[in-house]
Amino acid sequence: MADTLSNLKKPEGATKKKTRRGRGVGSGLGKTAGRGQKGQYARSRGFKPHFEGGQTPMQRRLPKRGFNPPFPSKIAEINVGDLEIFAAGAKVDEKALRAKGLVKGSFDVLKVLGDGELTKSVIVTADAFSKTAAAKIQKAGGKAVLSSAQA
Repeated sequence: MADTLSNLKKPEGATKKKTRRGRGVGSGLGKTAGRGQKGQYARSRGFKPHFEGGQTPMQRRLPKRGFNPPFPSKIAEINVGDLEIFAAGAKVDEKALRAKGLVKGSFDVLKVLGDGELTKSVIVTADAFSKTAAAKIQKAGGKAVLSSAQA
C-alpha cells in the first residue's frame, strides 16, 4: 500500500498544455487571440459594472427615498422577559449577558426593551432603556442603571 501511494502519477493525457493566445498567426490564435474584430468583447477593459446594454440601469430606474445614515450605530436589543434567567438580586451587565449567550458580536449600544414579564429584582446596567422596560424592572423591585458610556 505504502509503495503505491508514494508512486502516484496522473494518467496519460490528464494534463494539457495551456493555450498561449496572441503568439503569432502560425499558432492559430494570433493577432486578435480569438476575440474577433473590435467591439466590446475584443476590449481588454470588458464590461462596465452594472451595464445593462444601453437601457436605463436599475439603480437609476428605482426611486430614491428617505435618508440612510452612512455610519449607523449598531444596537443590541434585549427584552425584559429574557432577564428572567438571572437569579434574584443579580447584577446584569454586558458581561453577564454575553456569558449567558443573550448578546453576541460587536455593537455600539445595548438597549433593553419592554417585551415580556420580569418577576425577580435584578440590577440592570445598559446604555439605554425603553420607558416600559425601565418601569417593569422597577415594578419587579430592581434597578435600571444607565452605563457611564452613554450617561
